[in-house]
Amino acid sequence: MSRLRAVLFDVDFTLAKPGPLLGPGGYRRAGARRGLDLDPALYEPARAAAIDDLAHHPELEHDEAIWIRFTEDIIRGMGGRGDTVSGLAIEIVRAWEQSTNFELYEDAPPVLRELRRRGLWLGLVSNTSRDLDRFVDTFSLDVDAVVSSGAHGKVKPDPSIFRAALFLLGVGEQEAVMVGDSLTDDVAGARSIGMRAFLLDREGRHPDGPGILRDLYALPAALGLP
Repeated sequence: MSRLRAVLFDVDFTLAKPGPLLGPGGYRRAGARRGLDLDPALYEPARAAAIDDLAHHPELEHDEAIWIRFTEDIIRGMGGRGDTVSGLAIEIVRAWEQSTNFELYEDAPPVLRELRRRGLWLGLVSNTSRDLDRFVDTFSLDVDAVVSSGAHGKVKPDPSIFRAALFLLGVGEQEAVMVGDSLTDDVAGARSIGMRAFLLDREGRHPDGPGILRDLYALPAALGLP
């Protein structure tokens, strides 16, 4: 096995979570401005159902329209109806592009610092239109490479987006690990090019097993770092 030299991270729901403006209350308030009465209690089941129905572009091209439809599904799942749903979805998608609307999970900064202390290269790979360089600056993250699907053109699990990050870091597939919250986008995508990968399952949706982490604090040990 090659020596570990780099760790790649997904961003949303791995390192960062949506702030209040992008949560159930934020949807409700944004909907009220457009005359929609959205039920915050329905946000979680609506989002879960939207994830189940989410389909990438057939060629894995970055397609903003997919995320607008995804957000429309959440809004309708919360009780939104009528012609204003589409406009509200676009407003919320634009809010997702702003780094200041996010918060880091408490385990992200210390674990990134620990991996850096161990001499590892760090990279971010995200399916987003967000400016990841600005995201890094906003949260003062010490990373070496960022690749967003909006800038790259392809979304995870396309192999090219992982290879783009590895190229920027100057490491090979066998020398890097991917960590993310999606079995398809992050884990299967990275493994398809020969990388090791860990699923970060913060909500306990998957049974315990090899390659599954409940939080980032468990990552150094999972990497075999003493």
